Amino acid sequence: MTSPWLQFYDEGVPRSVQIPDKSIVAAFDEAVEQAPDDSIISYFGRDLSYAEVARDVEQCMLALTRLGVGPGDRVAIMLPNIPQYVVFHFAILKIGAIIVPVNPLYVERELSHQLRDSGAGTVIVLDFMFPKTAAVRAEAGLENIIVTRVSHYLPRLLKLFYPLKAYLEGRHAPVARQKGVHFYEDLLAESFPIALPVVKVEPQDTAMLLYTGGTTGVAKGAVLSHKNLFANTFQLRAWCPDIQDRQEVLLSALPFFHSYGLTTCLHMAVLTQSKMILLPNPRDIKAILSSIAKQQATLFPGVPTLFVAVNNFPKVRDFDLSSVRVCVSGGAPLPAEVSHQFEGLSGGKLVEGYGLSEASPVTHANPITGKRKTGAIGLPLPGTEARVVAPDTKQEVKTGEIGELAVRGPQVMSGYWRMPEESSQVLSNGWLFTGDLARVDEEGYFYIVDRQKDMIIAGGYNIYPREIEDILYEHPQIMEAAVIGVTDKYRGETVKAFVVPVDDTSPTVDDIMAFCSSRLAPFKVPKQIEFRESLPKSSIGKILRRVLKEESE
Repeated sequence: MTSPWLQFYDEGVPRSVQIPDKSIVAAFDEAVEQAPDDSIISYFGRDLSYAEVARDVEQCMLALTRLGVGPGDRVAIMLPNIPQYVVFHFAILKIGAIIVPVNPLYVERELSHQLRDSGAGTVIVLDFMFPKTAAVRAEAGLENIIVTRVSHYLPRLLKLFYPLKAYLEGRHAPVARQKGVHFYEDLLAESFPIALPVVKVEPQDTAMLLYTGGTTGVAKGAVLSHKNLFANTFQLRAWCPDIQDRQEVLLSALPFFHSYGLTTCLHMAVLTQSKMILLPNPRDIKAILSSIAKQQATLFPGVPTLFVAVNNFPKVRDFDLSSVRVCVSGGAPLPAEVSHQFEGLSGGKLVEGYGLSEASPVTHANPITGKRKTGAIGLPLPGTEARVVAPDTKQEVKTGEIGELAVRGPQVMSGYWRMPEESSQVLSNGWLFTGDLARVDEEGYFYIVDRQKDMIIAGGYNIYPREIEDILYEHPQIMEAAVIGVTDKYRGETVKAFVVPVDDTSPTVDDIMAFCSSRLAPFKVPKQIEFRESLPKSSIGKILRRVLKEESE
């Protein structure tokens, strides 16, 4: 197998990398030792140093140990981008436990599945998310719920977070003190009569169960090791040779519960001993622009919809974005016009990349300063192999032919949590078969052609039609349902549902949307609903989503 893409690497990008045999925890400890007084976090104007965060990490390590959490135990973090996320992230990893990131937008059904499947006994939540967590406590087998507030580090600025509460669709209510419920403030203040746990974390140890629909639409946990997480951050650092340690300011609007935000923001900041601007509401474009202008953000990872929103924000030119040097867009295809417009506003470089949760997540990116190709996801990162194979035989196809994208590298997961059969379907000899149809040109630039499955990518979120269809079928007035993704200028794709009503019933669009909203996270709820007398089917009665998609184009 040849690697024609190496000749198109930017100057300074190594053709191969020697990944240090270490973990992201070691990188955090090194940053604390070497730059204790430097800021790791900027949170609505308040800076927290590496030493300050390390102090709270140690206190939370003691608290978790006192609660009975130890090596191999799973702990769920259900928080937006607030300082507590960073604190618990490293506290959990440093005691040898395993993180289960949870989307705060999840409704009870989704939350319960992820907690039960992972076996998480402890979860960290915001106070106004407590009710839905408490509602699934018994069925999920939760032993401990740790409750915190978005305003903990900014007690006088609670009013800033009302938009976040609306975004998360939570209702603020006092949380009663009860058995198994603990408060972050109490944990930080408590004096624990135990020694700080000393756990030797090995690079091959499991660090995280990152839940994804994978290629089958069934939610499952990608098992990522400490080495996986460190390796991918190290590869990205190598891809951007102009990054300066202890000098960068990362705009962290991408949520940390998503692998993309975790690696490109949180882990990259720690590896480079730099500062993150934490923004808990990724929809607050004014806050994003203001943070860039006031704090001179230099690195800005995002998804296409985020850059579209910035480009179209009223009076965007009133904000000075000239500090931004490097932006990598992932999660969905990046239109060339969006990139050109943003680069005109900021003067920085905005390039498209590609990844998936099973690869920690980044595998490809366009060169920052070199040759970019419209529509391409770019070149494999240093240390990453990639090829296009026939979906049935897994044999490499000819240059330019369409097949399934396969990748191999130190960032690739070991498998799915307790799902050996599903793991064997996507992993073979270190190769991860992504389920995405792609092609590669003669210069080694890769292009995603289509999704092998019918996954919808809306605003950077992966959405699986079957899950939504299952909910629609629960509606008493719906006889048949099918869900597809349709083009959306802002979100990339949006969810459209086709429904056939039960005879002599007349469900309304509002009724169906309300029904879905009570059972699905907001980004999964269909934005378009079309009523039909019948749905196209194959000779064996299978509903043909492909035909519906063609009719909608």
